[in-house]
Parts: sequence; structure tokens; C-alpha cells
Amino acid sequence: MCATTYRERADAGMATLQTFYNPATGLWKTTGWWNAANVLETTIDYCTFTDSLTYRTNIFNTFEKNKRNRFLNEFYDDQGWWALTWIKAFDLTGEVRYLEAARVIFTDMTKGWDNTCGGGIWWNKEHKYKNAISNELFLSIAARLFLRTRDQRYLDWAQRTWTWFSKTGMINARHLINDGLNAQCQNNGQPTWTYNQGVILGGLIDLYQCTNNRALLKTAEAIADAAIQNLAPNGVLKEPCEPNCGLDGPQFKGIFIRNLSDLYRTIHKLTYRDFILRNADSIWAEARNPRNQFGLCWAQKFDQADAARQSAAMDALNASIVASRTPIVLQAETATLHDLVLEAVYAGYEAGGYVAGWNRDGQWVDFNFTLPSAGRFDLIFRYAAAAGNAARFIFVNGRAIVNTQLFPGTGDWAVWSTVTLPNVALQTGNNTVSLIFNQSKGSRNWLNLDQLIIL
Repeated sequence: MCATTYRERADAGMATLQTFYNPATGLWKTTGWWNAANVLETTIDYCTFTDSLTYRTNIFNTFEKNKRNRFLNEFYDDQGWWALTWIKAFDLTGEVRYLEAARVIFTDMTKGWDNTCGGGIWWNKEHKYKNAISNELFLSIAARLFLRTRDQRYLDWAQRTWTWFSKTGMINARHLINDGLNAQCQNNGQPTWTYNQGVILGGLIDLYQCTNNRALLKTAEAIADAAIQNLAPNGVLKEPCEPNCGLDGPQFKGIFIRNLSDLYRTIHKLTYRDFILRNADSIWAEARNPRNQFGLCWAQKFDQADAARQSAAMDALNASIVASRTPIVLQAETATLHDLVLEAVYAGYEAGGYVAGWNRDGQWVDFNFTLPSAGRFDLIFRYAAAAGNAARFIFVNGRAIVNTQLFPGTGDWAVWSTVTLPNVALQTGNNTVSLIFNQSKGSRNWLNLDQLIIL
């Protein structure tokens, strides 16, 4: 296939991934149980980034074919993968049963926590190993459930897990995460698998979104930078087990890229964008066969095909869809203001001024723009909120998106920050994003608005 854009490459890779799907079982041929959760998450990400309906039936079918045991087994990490996947299924479809499935899984995972090594959950229900991946998953699930339910118990678990994890020594002196703890509750020195560097990024981003503690993002950045420096010869990820990674290892690199993409979309560090595109390009140029199947080693010739290899590579191609977009930057002075004014008093704004004097009903901002094609995009708002946390009602193309979008306080009017609203469906042609002060929706406090960036 002559695919010239990152979207076209992802389309081709996704079509090949679907050839492994077995509708009778709701699983993917050639892979195991935990892999299947990741393959479905990859599929959901593709549907989210492209707004495609083509593969969404996989979500319903996989759930129906496998719900009998509530996605529970003897391994807490296996369960964790399914919980994350069902949360994403809920985000995409709005179907509450997927969120409830994740809650059931998480409740079962809490039974794995005890005071051995000071806390943390076990890898399995025989209590034989406390490792990184199970606890990273536990952290991320807890934080994501809090963000969707506002049940304080989930936030308590997330904070408790990170407090414990950060003190275990599993994060080594190079800012890389080893596999787990030994019998003496010390870092066991086992390989720094790429997925252990990835899942923690997602967990820290999720916890940051719960708490607005930017130190968590700094920790995530340090881990991501260390992984790129130490686990990617010539800028392309390489798993420690390559070229012989069994059934599990081929999945790992995709999980890292998937979570690195989330970090890029949160802090917009161009190093991460370039790394994502470098890996996507290498997969397409070096590790692909004529059938658009992808191999294990992303900088080497294709070896063999299976759903784990294919979905891991697809994680990179999915990430490249967003990373390759040219941001649309809309300055405040181009917006339509309703009972508001532009101001240019405090330093740090990007162009001709910012929206100011904004703290009562009847005031709102409309950003109007056009897109060549529909899809899901991140909306990134650049703002200052010196008076403390502010909130606004967000309306897109005639429908409410967020009733109470938080803009954490910045401490000074000359200190600017960003808030990202991810995966918002936008349409071909004309679009309007409105930020509205509506006290009945929870809007509060003063807010200066500098830019809207569509990515």
C-alpha cells in the first residue's frame, strides 16, 4: 500500500490487525489474555483518534463474549489491563456498563494490598511477587476512576499507591523502573522493560489531573527522558529481550509509546513528538512486510506476524496521528467576545492581548475555525488565574462538553498555564468552541484567556 500520511499508515495497519480478530471468542488469534486487553485498547485509541466507526463493534463483542468471569483471573496485572481498557471504552461510547466493569475489577484488585514491603498490591493472588507493573496499573485505574466518578475512595487509593511506590526504590538512580522487589523488599535489579516506564507515565498524568500537582509531571518527564535516552538506540525503542521476546515482550514497546503520547499531549514537549514520529517512521520503513504486518524489532527487517507485534506497532502509528498534526493556534484577539474585553497589561501573553474582566453570567468567548476533515482533537487552553482556581462551562458545536472545566490557579496574572480537554469530536468545515461563565454550571472566579490551540 502506498500510504503517504500517518493517518493512512494507521488505517492500513489497523486493517491488518483486524485480520487476527476472532469474532467467535472476542479475542485475537496468536495472543494471550492480557495481550487481548491491550489490543482492544489499541483499537479503541484508533477509533478515538480517527472518529472511525469501522471497528467499534469489537468493543461490544469482546465484552459480551468474555464478561462471564467479570474479567477476573489469578493475576492482578492481567485484571488491570482490562480495567484500563474498559475505562477507555466508556470514554468512547458513554456506555456505563464498561465503567462498572472497571470498578468491579478495581475492587477485586484492592484485595491484593497488604503491608508486606510497606504496602502495594501483589502480582498474583498467590502473593508471590510485588512488582512494578501491577502497582502502576493500580495507580492509574484508581486515578481514572476518580476522575470519572468523583468517588474520594479512588483518589485515596491513587495517592496511597504513589506514596508507597515512590519510596520502594523500584525507580532507580537513572530514573528507570526495574521489574519489582526482591524478598528483602529491595529493587531486584531485573530488566527495565519499556512498559514499566510507560504505564507509570499514564498513572502520574492521571494523578496530576486529580490533584493539579505539577511535581508529578516533572517525575513523569524524568522517567520518559531516561527511557528515551537509555532504551532507544538511534532513537528507536528496543526491548531488552530482543530479538527473542516470547509472547509477552512484543507488546511492551507499544504500551510505552501509548503513554508517552499522553504525556506529549499533556506537556507538549517537542522531543516527545519527534520521538513518536521517529518510531512510527522506522516501523513503516524497516519493520513492515508487503501485507502491512509489523515485526518485533522496529529498526530491523520484519520477522514474523502476530497480534501483539501488530498492536504494539499500531500504538506508535496511533500516536503519530496526533503527533503529526500541525497545531491550529487561535489567539484571543481573533475570538468573538460577549460582554468581555481584551487586555494587554500582564506579561507573558503570546500575541496582541488576552480576554479579561471575566467573572459573571452572560460573559463568554467563541472561537470559530474550520477543519478539512472530522476527527477527535485536543483543545488546549492557555490561561492565567491569579485569584485561585477558576471554572468555565465549555460548549462545542451546539452541545455541552464539560459543565465545570477546572482551570487551576496560577498564583500570578503574569504566570500562564495550560489545560487540555482531550479527544473532543470536531466536524468537517466550521466549528465553534465556546467558553461560558455560567454560575448554574459551577463557573467561578476570574480568568484571563490567551489562546486556544487545536491539536
